[in-house]
Amino acid sequence: MVQHKKVILASKSPRRQELLKQLGVEFDIQVLNIDEAYPPEISPFDVPEYLARLKGDPYNGKVAKNTVVITSDTVVIYQNRILGKPNDKTDALSMIQELSGKEHYVVTGVCLQFYNRKISFSNSSKVTFDKITEDEARFYVNKFEPLDKAGAYGIQEWIGQAKIQKIDGCYYNIMGLPLNKLYNALSKEGVLTL
Repeated sequence: MVQHKKVILASKSPRRQELLKQLGVEFDIQVLNIDEAYPPEISPFDVPEYLARLKGDPYNGKVAKNTVVITSDTVVIYQNRILGKPNDKTDALSMIQELSGKEHYVVTGVCLQFYNRKISFSNSSKVTFDKITEDEARFYVNKFEPLDKAGAYGIQEWIGQAKIQKIDGCYYNIMGLPLNKLYNALSKEGVLTL
């Protein structure tokens, strides 16, 4: 694979960094902090792409011609409500017990910021959890401390392996980057070629 442009990943997430490495992309990390606020009237399913574009805004006019900046955001949606990162272990336990035995959606928005334009997209995956006992939820929260994860869980960790019954959609999307869509977009934009 040939990489024709420099790639900057604007994310501190170790999961996103690992996924991009697995895709075979060489990249630098550069993160600018922004206020991740969104209009309350937009659909929860539109929030990740909105935030991905918002995270790309500080790079407007600052991206070199041979560079692309990737920004992204992932949310967990249960009953049309966004479950963000938990505030503490009690909040994490509450979220996991709320998702126990139920379906929810994980939506990731991605924005590619180029020298003269930006393109964005989102991807949605439906996840069905098996019943999770209080002891199982407590074990997971105490051992894995998922306080940096939307919805208080990481699919690649124990809870995903032991308690996810079904996934409809992209597994990698749930981890934080829809790799198939991202690869296709990078290829279409001439960033990568075989």
